Formats: sequence, C-alpha cells, structure tokens
Amino acid sequence: MLSVENAGGTAESGSLIDEIVREGARRMLATALEAEVNAYIAELADQRGESGHRLVVRNGYQPRKVTTAAGVVEVKAPRVNDKRVDEATGERKRFSSAILPPWCRKSPKISEVLPLLYLHGLSSGDFVPALEQFLGSTAGLSAATVTRLTQQWQADHQAFGERDLSTCDYVYVWADGIHLRIRLREAKSCVLVLMGVRVDGTKELIAMVDGYRESADSWADLLRDCARRGMRAPVLAVGDGALGFWKALSEVFPEARHQRCWVHKIANVANALPKSAQPGAKKALQEIYNAEDRDHALKAVAAFDRTYGTKFPKAVKKITDDVDELLAFYDFPAEHWIHLRTTNPIESTFATVRLRTKVTKGAGSAAAALAMVFKLVESAQARWRAVNAPHLVALVRAGARFERGQLIERTEGLSA
Repeated sequence: MLSVENAGGTAESGSLIDEIVREGARRMLATALEAEVNAYIAELADQRGESGHRLVVRNGYQPRKVTTAAGVVEVKAPRVNDKRVDEATGERKRFSSAILPPWCRKSPKISEVLPLLYLHGLSSGDFVPALEQFLGSTAGLSAATVTRLTQQWQADHQAFGERDLSTCDYVYVWADGIHLRIRLREAKSCVLVLMGVRVDGTKELIAMVDGYRESADSWADLLRDCARRGMRAPVLAVGDGALGFWKALSEVFPEARHQRCWVHKIANVANALPKSAQPGAKKALQEIYNAEDRDHALKAVAAFDRTYGTKFPKAVKKITDDVDELLAFYDFPAEHWIHLRTTNPIESTFATVRLRTKVTKGAGSAAAALAMVFKLVESAQARWRAVNAPHLVALVRAGARFERGQLIERTEGLSA
C-alpha cells in the first residue's frame, strides 16, 4: 500500500492506482456533466424573456458524491437556472441530468453487488466492512440504507408479481424450477421461473415465485395467477421432464404445445447408461436434435433404438416414449430451433446467481431473498438478446404453418 498525499498536505492510506482510477473517473464524469449542460443551454439559447435576457442560464455548481465501482467519486455538478414556465402545468421547467439524476447516489453496478452480498449470507450490518476495501469508502452504504433498499426491492418484486399481463403476448415460454439453495422457507423449496418471448421477439421474465418441489399444485397456482392477470396461452412451452409443470400447463393452458428440454433429457438418458456407453449415446442423441428436419430426426431416433435398445431398453424408452414432445420444435421456424430445444435461456440466466449463492442459516426472509434474486435477473434482462429472426414470432402467433423450418402458408387470420 502506498501513501497518497491529498491537497491539504495530509497523508491518506490507499493504493495509488485506486486513487488514479478515482481521479480519472471524477474528471470524466465532470467533463460529461459539463458537456451535457452546455448542450442543453446551447439548444435553448434563443429562448428569451421580455427583457431580452436568456431564460436558460448556468447557475453555479452543486457538490455531489457518487458511489461507483471505482469508489466514491466527488464531483461538482453544474446547475442550470431554467426560467421557462410549462404552459400545461404552470410550473417552472427544470433541467434534470440524464447522466447524474438528482436522486442518484450510487451507480447501477453497485446496486447489482448488494443483492449478491445478501444472498451470500451477509447481514445488512456486514455490508459496510465488506465493501470498504472495494470502494475505498462506505459513504451511502450504511446498514439503514441497505435495509431501505431491500424493502424497496421487495416492493418491486411484489409489484412485478401483480402487474397486468393482458398486453404481454408471450408466444413461447420456458419453464424451470431453479434450486438456488438460498433463504427459502423450506429446504425442499425452489424458485419457479417463467420466461417468455413476446410477439416482437424480445425475451422477458414473466414470473418468479418460490414453490415446493416443482409440484403440480405450485405450478398450477403460478399459471392460474398469470392467466388471471390476463396472460394468453403460449403457442409452445419448453420445460424439463418434471410432471408437475406439464400437468399444470394442460389444466390452465390446454391449447399450448409441449417441448421437452433436450439438455435435461440427455442427462436422464445418461443416468440410465453405464459410463462406458455415455459418450457414444450422447453423440447419437445430438444427431437427433441437430437433424436437418423432423424426418431425419425420426431416422436418428430409430438408429438410436437399434444401437442401444437391446442392452439398455430403459434408456431408449426415455426417448421413444416422449418423441413427439422432443421433436415439437421442428414445426416452428428453423431460426427458432436453437432457442426452443432447451430451457437454456433460464439456465444461463440463473447460472451466475446459482454459483454466487450458498446455504446460509443467517437471518432473512424468503421474500427478501427472492427480491434479491429478482433484482439480479431484472438487471440481467437488459442484456438478453431477442430470438433469431424475431419477425417470424408474430407469424407463429398468427397460426402460420412451417415445414422443415420454412413458412409454407398463411392462415386467413394471418392475412387479415
């Protein structure tokens, strides 16, 4: 550690490189704020009052402290005196920085760190020492602040679970039970997750609640709640082999087609085979779901049966009994096959969360833990990519037919 001498001549303990990073961040932020204000004032330079003076001018600076990944950055934010009046409301117009809003005290990245720490078992009182070395300061991260944040995140999660779904048309949905081993109410609890693809091709989290062992009752409660809030039946639902979800789906959305997840299915088949046979069997199964169309896939299923059926009938039966639901994705656009064969959109999203959580016996409610997971997923959702060929999703909803992954006809409802 090096000793850095500040402007007052006193020594401050800390890493020199950290100080350089913070100073660089401060200068960049100050420059960006200056440029933003200059652009705002220049755009309104022609706005003048009866006296001929400008209505929008600079008004000094306001000292601000912002907690960032580089530490606490102190900056003088330029102020604007906007004398214009909104004709609709009669109130003075105000300049609000898009870079550093008035309410902003910490960067979004810091807000992502806090739920991770909570899920690791830290109490709100442990956050200050945990972040002190990382941030170089604990400003704005007191136990009381963290408690308020967790309460707000719980409110956000509750509002998310009560929102209207009548305007959200999910054409495809993925369903999975994620076992995060966090502070849920029972050891056998899991997080039931629904993700969907909207008509425009974008992916979105639909619902996330805690359930008991992925039971049919838990899934049915979740699906019925979504239907009550206006959710329309999806065209295709993708999930693993858990019977609870499929039973609930058939009850609540009987018109939805089923697609079994190939990743889960391969794992189930491998468990029924000796280790020596697993590599060859996995390669044979890849030939099925990577086939160029359904006909070739069925030939690959027959070849798998011939190769392994005599010695390992139980393993082969796991494929032949579910062949229709394993190959359902072939009836949809070829560009979407890679998205529909597995529940990977859910698994990949929760992989990071799962790796960063552990069993903890500390204080904390299930609601708080789920709220933390929700905030992490909400943050990740901003980085989710739309499905390939998103324009085809609307055709799927409209009832267009696809053979070998290609559009072959349009229904009357589609043309209308």
